[in-house]
Amino acid sequence: MTRYDPRAFEDTIQGQRQNLSGEMLFDLGLACSTGKNGTTDLVSAHKWFNIAALKGKREAARYRQEIARELSDAQVAEAQRAAREWLRTH
Repeated sequence: MTRYDPRAFEDTIQGQRQNLSGEMLFDLGLACSTGKNGTTDLVSAHKWFNIAALKGKREAARYRQEIARELSDAQVAEAQRAAREWLRTH
């Protein structure tokens, strides 16, 4: 599996939304959910799994659901807002 640094990823993909695969976004969600590139961030993981699911990565929807069970309602709402904002700006 390819590893992505969330900060570097954000810098790299500015303006490249159409070129991103669901697989890349799914891998980023995995990195955030497991802390492979630093600290575990389940809100960000939910965001990336949400976007990956929208890009056609079916498995991402299941992971998003699993993570949602570990988050508060406020955290899920935060992740959903972040996903909508990312989609709006990319």
